[in-house]
Amino acid sequence: MIPRYQTILFILLLAASAVMGVVLWQLREHAHKRLLRGQDSAPTQAPTVTPAEQATLLIANDADDSLSTQILSLPLPQNPEARARALLGKLFDLYAASGSTHPVPGGAASVAQVFLVPLPDAGGKKITGGAELAVVNFTGAFASSHPSGIETESLTILSVCDTLNANLPRVTQVRFLVDGQPRATLAGHSDLTRTYQASNTVLESGDGGAAGGKRP
Repeated sequence: MIPRYQTILFILLLAASAVMGVVLWQLREHAHKRLLRGQDSAPTQAPTVTPAEQATLLIANDADDSLSTQILSLPLPQNPEARARALLGKLFDLYAASGSTHPVPGGAASVAQVFLVPLPDAGGKKITGGAELAVVNFTGAFASSHPSGIETESLTILSVCDTLNANLPRVTQVRFLVDGQPRATLAGHSDLTRTYQASNTVLESGDGGAAGGKRP
């Protein structure tokens, strides 16, 4: 025989559970309706279309160890760092394409980030709008798969430096990281611990001409 007080307690708990179930269901329906109202009231925005601009890429050629200019029309972001990454992404897409004059695997995904850092002037002050250091962060997969050899590695480095300078003239120096960390060499030869000077040697010597020697 179940005591009377236990029967009453059971009935009260059952009733409370039923009430809580109804309340939770109503809260769920209310939240769902609010979510739908928020979706309906959100303005529909057309995707932003980046206008195409002229870009100058410095393309490496393993046949004669040269760099030559290639003018392309590319959709480029306005943010300088995003623009630099887009330019290098296109450069490496060309290197990864069939029939490339400088075959290097990886494509645009080879460049993880590009950072632009203001350089100090002669007085040691960093001036907005002055010269900049570009820090190019390669992926580890790119560095691991890059062909080894002093000439091919040097051409990759120089094409990056000169492409940045051709499109972002304030970039006068370039440093390289791999997966966000310093690395001794690109693929066993080109030194990645140093700072490279970025100057458009190809354009200075004439469109389509070879680079006038590799910068130390």
